[in-house]
Amino acid sequence: MTEAILLVGGKGTRLRPMTVHTPKPMVPAAGVPFLTHQLARARAAGVEHIVLATSYLAEVFEPYFGDGSSLGLHIEYVTEREPLGTGGAIRNVASRLRSGPDEPVLIFNGDILTGLDIPALVDTHETSGADVSLHLTRVEDPRAFGLVPTDPTGRVTAFLEKPQTPEEIVTDQINAGAYVFRRSVIDTIPTGRPVSVERETFPELLATGAHLQGMVDSTYWLDLGTPQAFVRGSADLVLGRAPSPAVPGRRGDRLVLAGATVAEDAKLTGGTVIGTGATVAEGARIDGSVVLDGALVEAGAVVTDSLIGAGARVGARTVLHGAVIGDGARVGADNELRDGVRVWCGARLPDGAVRFSSDQ
Repeated sequence: MTEAILLVGGKGTRLRPMTVHTPKPMVPAAGVPFLTHQLARARAAGVEHIVLATSYLAEVFEPYFGDGSSLGLHIEYVTEREPLGTGGAIRNVASRLRSGPDEPVLIFNGDILTGLDIPALVDTHETSGADVSLHLTRVEDPRAFGLVPTDPTGRVTAFLEKPQTPEEIVTDQINAGAYVFRRSVIDTIPTGRPVSVERETFPELLATGAHLQGMVDSTYWLDLGTPQAFVRGSADLVLGRAPSPAVPGRRGDRLVLAGATVAEDAKLTGGTVIGTGATVAEGARIDGSVVLDGALVEAGAVVTDSLIGAGARVGARTVLHGAVIGDGARVGADNELRDGVRVWCGARLPDGAVRFSSDQ
């Protein structure tokens, strides 16, 4: 296997410009745009040619990644005029593929951070003789996901919608968003209209007797569809819980990029990333958070599991927990923002304006 399709877009737009000007796949995760980690892992697995299929903001990707040569790849770009769904996006780029009819093509989702053993998935595909092989992962609570039961040999037996009752939870296996397709199968997907691989392509292949093979890989897996998950994923990359050859520094409790200034008594833990030109003042404590380029965290601030946008300012003694502060926003001193609060780009919050704690 030497080529792949990377799907960027679709549902993964919940980190909107209301909080960060940069589109999510380009927001730095562990110091580099998130897609860099996926591209680097694909290259490490032997992929040489990638078609990047986008449905939104395509203009930001090519100027950054170019032809892919800096990553040892050849990257092409295809943009949908109208959203086509996962299956439609795969079919839309078929003309750019170079593989022969029986050769494998890796397909992976731009919103998933995973430790998937890519060569093992390809090997499963080739040794089983499957038409399509799917990465499956197990989750504690599968109610939010479609279920993918398999037989004792790993062959997929059904694709089930999100279970509504306990009796419908027949497995804890879910579709983890990475596949290997036999090249000829891609050409059977309808053209020119939206197609979902989960709801249409895979069920129809099963109905016609095609061989769909599941490979359960229970290594690291995280859907980055929310800001909280994105921050968690960045921290896990720094901590080494999520593997990537693209992290620009040593694994550990913190990643401080060149040009950042951190006071000697500031405490950075939990995989925190401090961006280029950012400043962390004396006595500040930051845990499991992302502070983007040029931001300022003033003295005594306490920041946990939060994203602070580029050029934003967090005032002295302010407490953030699970917050997203937009690019260029100003949060004054002695505020307390918790539990998923969003501060718009460029917004101004005066000193002592918001608190969440009890008056007791």
